[in-house]
Amino acid sequence: MKKQVIAYLHTHWDREWYREFEVFRLRLLRVFDNVLNMLENDKIPSFYFDGQVCALLDYLEIRPEKENLVRKLIAEKKLYIGPCYTLVDEFLTDKTVFEKNLEIGLQISRDFGCTDFIGYLADTFGHSQNIPKVFKDFGIDKCVVWRGCSDIPSEFTFNGIDSVNLTRGYFMDIFSAPMTIEKKAEWLKGNLDKIAEKSGDYLLLPIGADHLGVEPDIAEQIEKVNKILKQVQNDDIEYEIKLSNPFEYFELVKDNFKQFEWNDELRDNSKTFILPGSYSSRLKLKQYNVKCTYLLEQADKLQKKYGSEYNSIIEYAYKLLLKNQAHDGICGCSTDLVHRENITRYEKIIEIANTIIEELRLKYNFKTPIMESKDLLPEYKVVKKHFGVENSLLYDTQKIPVTEDFTDIYTLKYSPAVKPQIKFEVKNGKIRIGNIEMEFVRFKDEGDTYNFGAVADDIGEKAEIYSFKNNIIKTSFFDVQVEFLEELINFKIEWDNKLKSKLWQVKFNLKSPVTETYSEDLNSIIKREFDPEYDMRKHLPKVRGIEVKTNFAPMQRYVGAQGFGIITQGLTEYEVKGKSLLVTLLRSTGVISNPKNPSRSTPAGPPIEVPEAQQLGANSAEFSVGFFEPENYQKYIDIVFPPII
Repeated sequence: MKKQVIAYLHTHWDREWYREFEVFRLRLLRVFDNVLNMLENDKIPSFYFDGQVCALLDYLEIRPEKENLVRKLIAEKKLYIGPCYTLVDEFLTDKTVFEKNLEIGLQISRDFGCTDFIGYLADTFGHSQNIPKVFKDFGIDKCVVWRGCSDIPSEFTFNGIDSVNLTRGYFMDIFSAPMTIEKKAEWLKGNLDKIAEKSGDYLLLPIGADHLGVEPDIAEQIEKVNKILKQVQNDDIEYEIKLSNPFEYFELVKDNFKQFEWNDELRDNSKTFILPGSYSSRLKLKQYNVKCTYLLEQADKLQKKYGSEYNSIIEYAYKLLLKNQAHDGICGCSTDLVHRENITRYEKIIEIANTIIEELRLKYNFKTPIMESKDLLPEYKVVKKHFGVENSLLYDTQKIPVTEDFTDIYTLKYSPAVKPQIKFEVKNGKIRIGNIEMEFVRFKDEGDTYNFGAVADDIGEKAEIYSFKNNIIKTSFFDVQVEFLEELINFKIEWDNKLKSKLWQVKFNLKSPVTETYSEDLNSIIKREFDPEYDMRKHLPKVRGIEVKTNFAPMQRYVGAQGFGIITQGLTEYEVKGKSLLVTLLRSTGVISNPKNPSRSTPAGPPIEVPEAQQLGANSAEFSVGFFEPENYQKYIDIVFPPII
């Protein structure tokens, strides 16, 4: 039986990861110069540029003279770009930002002349069930996935979209390996056999890897491999590799997709690592991300209400945000220098969004949840005070602030007096919210930025509760500020972390075992099922190639169970344990990938030390709780993240 292998050349381009952006961009120049040269001289038939356009723009910023050639190759269907602006993490973006990702990416791609698009998700850490719906809204009917797929076929329908599961992954760098062509053919035969188990008469073979260039003699190597494969067939299967593109593959197998349907998220790690610790690594980044997402959306809505005069700067800010949401950025698994640049971008976004909101507020005279003023205002509480100038002077282009204009300026937060609606008490060393007990716990973490490293015999530490006075809970871990909101109780923690390699959590003990949770995913609620008695510490891997299953899961702003809800401001991971629902407050580690991580038996990246991932020093965490059903969560989200208009 002859099976045709449709191979496509690609490179997976992390703009920044174990090297910083400008370092990788210099490598990009070398890689893509060679790709363009090979395409122009018909050394290769086509090249798939990773489903994103940002890397192409990074290249052309330094090589503007190559733009006409790029456009020519796209028109000739030799070079495929888009549809995304960047390859964002699917669980740490919200729907509005993901739509912006496609809106911007498609606009740029189409401007360059590209008309063929795949929702290309080859290396994101699992796949949201809501992503295909957004693809469909933008007219994209094809998808490629890898991490998180269980034992499913190569071709399947993923929430209504024709999708391909890269059963052996996108990382196929064998043609660059220092080995004989016979060894390469042998290695390929083994992988093709495994792909064939999940495929029909046609197989899809990515050729490429992270930041990898195309071998100058790739066509000749494939020709030699085909001859060897033809000679060594001994199982009635004959493979023939054809250099082409993924679009040809989708056309050849178009009748196969409906044979298997998957209508849930893809987060199974039995076949591939999903690296779930990235949802709690460097939580400061996640907190920045949520704040920027909220402020930028509010600024955009406001400016559209009053005439859209800020469209260009809003798009610029969204591009900054999308660069930070690339999965090796927002996931917190890059070098310290990379993440310092992330923080700088976040700060720029905050500056832009706040300036737009304030300029419009001054012009149209409306109030916002947080304002600066030299005067105190009714129903607003003072958050902080600084010596400065009123914004009405700063934003008036016909005036320049002088020394006499400087005075005390208050940052004010809208905070009307409310009567507590939830029973709350701190008594006998316990915190109770209605019939739920709240605790603070801490565990050892021998992991890395990709995976929490559970210690087999670690029973953890529990904070002692000392007192509750003036709305401050004093504990042995930190002090907790309590604020009563409308139908919610808000908790804010600020502390000086002096401990390395720890997992800090807030724990809510519910009335019965937690078998299901409801959490926010792309601005909608999804249900997940759990075995509450599962204990990852009893299943730590003993052999290579295994990532332990966990009861941790990603969330956006909300998670709830049994009529109890938690809304967070940038805390993006929760865990189920018996009758308890836990939310991660901080997870500190000191290496990108620890080869001896007890929860993952092989490396997931380089063992580069990243001391800033320990997050020593000032840290904060904020969350609100209440009793409500998940279908009503938006009402309570709006209390914590109030719409400005």
